[in-house]
Amino acid sequence: MNFLPLIESKREGKTLAPERIQEFIREFTAGKIPDYQMAAMLMAIYFRGLNTAETTALTRAMCDSGDVLKFPKDKRPLADKHSTGGIGDKVSLPLAPLLACLGFRVPMMSGRGLGITGGTLDKLDSIPGFKTLLPAAQIIAQVQKVGCVICGQTDKMVPADRKIYALRDASGTVPSIPLITASILSKKLAESLDALILDVKFGCAAFMQTRADARKLAKAMVALGNQCGINTRAILTDMNTPLGHAAGNWLEVKESVECLDGTGPADLLELVLDSAAHLLVQTRKSKSHAAARQLAKNCLSSGRPRQKWDEMLVAQGADLPAFNKRLSLDSTAALVLELKSPRAGFVSKCDAKIIGETIRDLGGGRFTKDSAINFDVGVARIAKPGERVEKNSTLARIHAANHGQAEAAIVRLKSAFEVSARPGKKFPLISEIIAAK
Repeated sequence: MNFLPLIESKREGKTLAPERIQEFIREFTAGKIPDYQMAAMLMAIYFRGLNTAETTALTRAMCDSGDVLKFPKDKRPLADKHSTGGIGDKVSLPLAPLLACLGFRVPMMSGRGLGITGGTLDKLDSIPGFKTLLPAAQIIAQVQKVGCVICGQTDKMVPADRKIYALRDASGTVPSIPLITASILSKKLAESLDALILDVKFGCAAFMQTRADARKLAKAMVALGNQCGINTRAILTDMNTPLGHAAGNWLEVKESVECLDGTGPADLLELVLDSAAHLLVQTRKSKSHAAARQLAKNCLSSGRPRQKWDEMLVAQGADLPAFNKRLSLDSTAALVLELKSPRAGFVSKCDAKIIGETIRDLGGGRFTKDSAINFDVGVARIAKPGERVEKNSTLARIHAANHGQAEAAIVRLKSAFEVSARPGKKFPLISEIIAAK
């Protein structure tokens, strides 16, 4: 096809016909449209947007670009959760085994990092032997037997999204509502889900900077998800501050295990339990959110999700003894330096964007789609707003590959924190729930 006129049409703000969208997605997936032209189209969409019909067509075309998972009939509903991405956002890791223990089947197809935000697959790649790329037959078999899987889409599943996903990261077109909507929901349609909970983040380190923009994205995805037959709900969550006390691939895996062991940070636990509770209500496994949350809390406390986590790891090839040995280490990075508080008081700012940029610069994120990642670097023991600190107490620990990187990170992180004489105003982690009308 001659793709240039379509790029020009969208550049001028014109509406693209659904059949033309389906055609260029099919041609791009087949390798007949070069990356540079698709990058130009993505930039045109970023500035001009897509209407509801165009977004629907793009989502379905991306889903139809490959295979769809087909599960046998089962009383256990198929459910999943997806986040728009943040710093320290590791909810998926403890949530998947928890949902499996609550009677769900969880075919969780995840992605890699975009911009400064961490990717679930990058975190899992830090586990010795763990395989994130599985054939469709293994995904289905594992979901049926274990109850959960966390993996990337196969070469034959939503291949259009995989190619476009990498281009968005490299072309500066990540924070686009129609592109985010199509990327997320095309993968979820391919999972044949019954229910989906979306964690849509807003704040300085989120793709949606304001709550109003996050609400627009959430409403668009909830409407389209339900229109496509998936019971979809969204929560709006704050991403001005990192989630948990650790950010960086392996450090987040460690904190996820702590959550499963009952010793994880309160904000991580809140999102894990709330996500599970919403899915219990959406699938009518529980009559109220309060009852569902208590059910999820009791399940997590039982220790069964921790055992399910190990079962999932083994099923996906992980070396469990090596994994547990790594868990016992204080750090797997070459060097650890601490950022100290300049005064006593209360943490009044902990800027997630600066922390995310620091981790990327340490080697824990990508500058281009081909960048290699150092799984061991990151920032841990992060002091959060409202916490009391003494002079020279730890604000953060930097895990780095060498002394030069660590020193540069210390300088950068100084601007991420503020310590005040009095506690600042505390904002709720979950600010709004967006459900189908």
